[in-house]
Amino acid sequence: MREANEPEADIQASAKELKLEEKTFADYGVSTSIVDALNAKDITYPFPIQALTLPVALKGSDIIGQAKTGTGKTLGFGIPMVEKVIGPDEEGWDNLRAPGKPQGLVVVPTRELAKQVAGDIRDIAANRNIRVVEVYGGKAYEPQVKQLTKGAEIVVGTPGRLIDLSKQRTLDLTHAETVVLDEADEMLDLGFLEDVETILSSTPPNRQTMLFSATMPGPVITMARRYMSKPTHIRAQAHDDDSATVKQVKQVVYRAHAMNKSEVLARILQADDRGLTIVFTRTKRTAARLADELADRGFATGSLHGDLGQGAREQAMRAFRSGKIDVLVATDVASRGIDVDDVTHVINYQCPEDEKTYLHRIGRTGRAGNEGTAVTFVDWEDMPRWSVINNALNLGFPEPVETYHTSAHLHTDLNINTEATGRLPRSERTRAGLDAEKIEDLGETGKRTPRGRGRDAGQGRGGRGRGRGRGDGRGDGGGRGRGERSARGERNRTGEGSARGEGKPSGERRRRRRRV
Repeated sequence: MREANEPEADIQASAKELKLEEKTFADYGVSTSIVDALNAKDITYPFPIQALTLPVALKGSDIIGQAKTGTGKTLGFGIPMVEKVIGPDEEGWDNLRAPGKPQGLVVVPTRELAKQVAGDIRDIAANRNIRVVEVYGGKAYEPQVKQLTKGAEIVVGTPGRLIDLSKQRTLDLTHAETVVLDEADEMLDLGFLEDVETILSSTPPNRQTMLFSATMPGPVITMARRYMSKPTHIRAQAHDDDSATVKQVKQVVYRAHAMNKSEVLARILQADDRGLTIVFTRTKRTAARLADELADRGFATGSLHGDLGQGAREQAMRAFRSGKIDVLVATDVASRGIDVDDVTHVINYQCPEDEKTYLHRIGRTGRAGNEGTAVTFVDWEDMPRWSVINNALNLGFPEPVETYHTSAHLHTDLNINTEATGRLPRSERTRAGLDAEKIEDLGETGKRTPRGRGRDAGQGRGGRGRGRGRGDGRGDGGGRGRGERSARGERNRTGEGSARGEGKPSGERRRRRRRV
């Protein structure tokens, strides 16, 4: 479905119209090496966004690509980029003007998304001699500098670190002939716009530029055209599904009281068919507190928010992907960076800020054709915000039903045993827990350590969750204080420079220190 403020696309089609069940990637001009690499990952048939963008992108044309979250946008730009670049010892390598300098660039808003996109591109290029390097804040410069010095054909990075490395003359983007802005609506937001303009000014003017996102409001498209050459706007959707959300996602909305939310959540986490689950909050403080509380209730919990150092964030993601924990409490910074196919439930513990945030949150489940469940808690004070979201997306939940942990419909709606309590039975605490996943020393800038480490390591359908991050004072000043998005859209300056941000203790911590 096209939202009210989105313009008509130049090309729009569904899977049924494209007859994708009869076609493979080879039918769209993709080289044998990439087709074989995709087959090795059990990726055989293209999704609509891939089928629509590949013929246009492989010709080198600029693209504005739009499709629902979890429907394969990364391959839509990753395949054309890999097709275009030339790696060491490949045909044409000796004719390059600057061999070893980046030929492709992908700009993303979050660290988690940088890692995910880089991994997907490596999968595409598995049979090619192409070096993919991801660069992002919160991690030591030296390893990234070393990789870039050795040579990189494709770079995936967040704006702050890309600019810092460019100013250090470590990263040369003057030969990046293919540039992608992933999650373009976020990248062209006022918070990132200046950085994006700086990055694009460092690339060739005749580059191929591609923008991809699930939501693409009219003003964003108008702004995007300033940086593009006659772009083609492509929108893909599933057949017989004109909604803004993925059809495979069951959506449930409850009006819940703030004092009862955690009790309701504890019951939902004991649903019979629940697998990996992401719980979204609007603030870092709520994420840290809720992760602690769920761990105390016996659930294998980790957290992902801006007050954690990069090592702790990556530890939580590895534990979640591997199943050592099955509950991840995250701020909105993660909603655009978590690509785990077997997430069965997404729970909006706090109502999203707007319809775009709602779409990106629930897009973490129902990915790659799987089914999922999205539950949203709407407090009384959230009703005006929820009314806007509901109307914009035509969700059909104008008056969410009032719900408590004792409500009978809660158990029937979500297949929850009526005997479930607010704590996970010890017999079901079988997962290894967060502490079973080793935390790596990344030489982080603005490093923070979690609270509650080493306690209850084998809990919960798992184990001890991630506690609130404790600051270690000021960041170590390794450059300009640029960073990535954190919860509620604020810039999270991750200690890459000035001591304003993750490396800086909050007012609460400063007051505590003065009292001591």
